[in-house]
Amino acid sequence: SFLGALFLMPGLDVSINMLSLFAFILALGIVVDDAIVVGENIFEHRRKGDGHLRAAARGAYEVSGPVIFSILTTITAFMPLLFVGGMMGKFIKTIPLVVIPILIISLVESLFILPSHLGHSIAAKERKGPSTKKPWLLTRIRLGFGTRLDYFINGPYLSLLRFSLKNRYATVATAVAVFLITVGVIGGGIVKFRFMPKVDGDFVIATVKMPIGTPVEKTIKVQQKLIDATDELRKEFDAKRTDGRSILRNLYSLVGGSIAGRSFAGAGGSHMAEAALILTPSEVRKVPSSDITRRWREIVGEIPGVDTLNFSSNIIHFGANIDIQIAHDNSDILVSASEKIKSALANYPGVGDIADNYTQGKRELTLRLKPDARTLGITEEELGRQVRAAFYGVEALRFQRGRDELRVLVRYPESERKSIGNLENMRIRTPDGAEVPFSRAAFVVAGRGYSEINRSDRKKVIDITASVDSKIANAEDVNMELKNTLFKELKRDYPGLTFNLEGEDKERRDSMGSMKRGFLMALFVIYVLLAVPFRSYSQPLIIMAAIPFGLVGAVLGHLIMGYNLSILSMFGLVALSGVLINDALLLIDYINRERAKGTDAHTSIIEAGRRRFRPIILTSLTTSLGLTPMILETSVQAQFLIPMAISLGFGILFATGITLLLIPSLYLVLEDIRRLLGLKELDMSHMIQAGEETQKAETTK
Repeated sequence: SFLGALFLMPGLDVSINMLSLFAFILALGIVVDDAIVVGENIFEHRRKGDGHLRAAARGAYEVSGPVIFSILTTITAFMPLLFVGGMMGKFIKTIPLVVIPILIISLVESLFILPSHLGHSIAAKERKGPSTKKPWLLTRIRLGFGTRLDYFINGPYLSLLRFSLKNRYATVATAVAVFLITVGVIGGGIVKFRFMPKVDGDFVIATVKMPIGTPVEKTIKVQQKLIDATDELRKEFDAKRTDGRSILRNLYSLVGGSIAGRSFAGAGGSHMAEAALILTPSEVRKVPSSDITRRWREIVGEIPGVDTLNFSSNIIHFGANIDIQIAHDNSDILVSASEKIKSALANYPGVGDIADNYTQGKRELTLRLKPDARTLGITEEELGRQVRAAFYGVEALRFQRGRDELRVLVRYPESERKSIGNLENMRIRTPDGAEVPFSRAAFVVAGRGYSEINRSDRKKVIDITASVDSKIANAEDVNMELKNTLFKELKRDYPGLTFNLEGEDKERRDSMGSMKRGFLMALFVIYVLLAVPFRSYSQPLIIMAAIPFGLVGAVLGHLIMGYNLSILSMFGLVALSGVLINDALLLIDYINRERAKGTDAHTSIIEAGRRRFRPIILTSLTTSLGLTPMILETSVQAQFLIPMAISLGFGILFATGITLLLIPSLYLVLEDIRRLLGLKELDMSHMIQAGEETQKAETTK
């Protein structure tokens, strides 16, 4: 299956990277699940006395329907990840592009190649006859484990299953209560939701932006303060180490440009600088880069005259944690509102690096025409032309000197171009040739211009951004509180002012919105796929009841591992829904087969639990153990995928108990409801007919 997927990956434009490797690990558990189901069923037929080839054929045929539809439902569950919007969708689509081909190929392998292998390997052993040698150690371990597993199945598990069936309504109520508690844990903030997990990087970058026009010498002095602070930072953290190694490998700094291809917000200039700390790998230094970033910021402190000073160590960035875009036609209203928002953000613990993209330009003089000058026929255009000619010059002559063309400009002498007083003393010529003093024609307003004007939907906008320390605060909570309080006040004070949440919040809306729509469509398709083999509208609902309880295991896993829920955790839950259905499908299928033979519902459920316990528990363990290396990985590259692995690994483990206890209880509850409503029993005639046809074919053969 993996070789087939590797062959298809170039055509799907998928390369080998951390995401594709994670997809391989995830697919490993799912592929082994199907192989276990087929192999376990073949093993059961061998225990009944069937011959090797007959056991392989009957065992594979018997579970072919559930295996086919389990693969189809799993593929359907992964399909929404192909259509996730935003920047996140471009990354996450690698997982379904790897998993889906593996599942399709594994279906052929499980139903045709594996039974042949098992049948002929058993036949070869039988031809050799019984061995007189002492079994190998691994064989003895396997036999001992199988004996103890059978004891557990026929003892504690069946006793617990009978107790759950006897008290089925209490079992269902307990499961619902656990689910509601889990929802409360999320709503109460015990396990917080953060759109993108903090990934501990191996570098920290400080970005400084001074007012436009700042001399480079002044920017270098600010840059030197950042560099001087790193000496104290290094000594402080190195003093706590026992291996004698430093947390810092290199230090880079630059004025007027960017480091390692990073770009400033706008063109570079003498007013901008960056400093970057290259740290030792996270596995070696054992200190989160976020702690180093926080301490560096504290040591540097506030620097007078700096517009913005930002520190960043997160290697995965989909926009600022908080990004508020305000829009209005009046620039003064925008500036006033942005200052109030920045002041409000500064009051939240854990919120820092507060800045906006409104940057004052260079100092300038604005000339305003007086009404008296208009009556004399002077216009703004004529005023500007005369002032420019006086101070910059007007071209009077061009002449050729050798190969060069020279221009001659006529303007005031340098001594009369040095101050505003020279401007006020000049005379402005009227259209009729008369001259008036500049003070009669216009007045001067000193101020600053705009370095840039940002617009959205033809309105001027300002973006206010801030970073949030996830250990102290939550960006989603801050945004929600601002919506309910400050935004309403500003709308009342400044009519026409509008707000948009950009950055991570916009990425979250795009990703979550598309994933929600895709997941709802996938659930509908899964329901249809399950309704086809069972020929029932109600039984697919019993099988799909396991899906919500995957959330319980995922939240518990995040709580145990100390992680916040994130968008990647949600992606894991979407993928988990297809895996959870497989075990429930196998259980319900076996119950229906037993009932097709005339067995009552209670006995059929007990027998299904006994027969399906081994494949269900083994499939859950193989999938969870396959994800364990990813969950425990400490490298920087793996931190991005750990929340998704936690959702899948812990969700499968918890849902296994749900499948083995809750699903049988729900089956009996459904039967109680049917009897209460006076409905006829589920039609098993199609399964009886299929069984008779199979038996007739085998007898004839």
